[in-house]
Amino acid sequence: MTIKPYCNYLIRTSALFLIISLASCGISKRLAKENKAQQITTYAKSFLGTSYRYGGTTSSGMDCSGLVYRSFYRHGIELSRTSKAMSKRGKKTKLRKVKIGDLLFFKTSNKWGGGINHVGLVIKADGRHTKFIHSTTSQGVVVSNLSQKYWRKSFKFAKRVL
Repeated sequence: MTIKPYCNYLIRTSALFLIISLASCGISKRLAKENKAQQITTYAKSFLGTSYRYGGTTSSGMDCSGLVYRSFYRHGIELSRTSKAMSKRGKKTKLRKVKIGDLLFFKTSNKWGGGINHVGLVIKADGRHTKFIHSTTSQGVVVSNLSQKYWRKSFKFAKRVL
């Protein structure tokens, strides 16, 4: 009996195992990110109805960046505390490619020197319709649709931080 065919078999089997392992690792990482995004958005939804409080980050009141900051922080991701500072993090994403967990940035007024002054967290996206959770001064933490005229007009860009 010769050892050479057995060695060839081991090499082929090992190579196949390595390829499968590496491929599944990529799938596992993608699934982990999707799971993390789902956990973050589920946690953010637990604040629905919370009243607005400038600078707030608790269930007794929070602003838009406080909601996003707290939702990510709860899951081990530390973001800046203001929407303007948050907007500098992550990778820009085309609106038609946004996913759950992505951030939407808006310019809703010219107060505070202009620029980004509002952030929302994507909770549903299918390429055509995008829903996001955020905190507004008038209604507190709510879910809105980006197709609403006010939000569509104020929208500036989307970013992926996960």
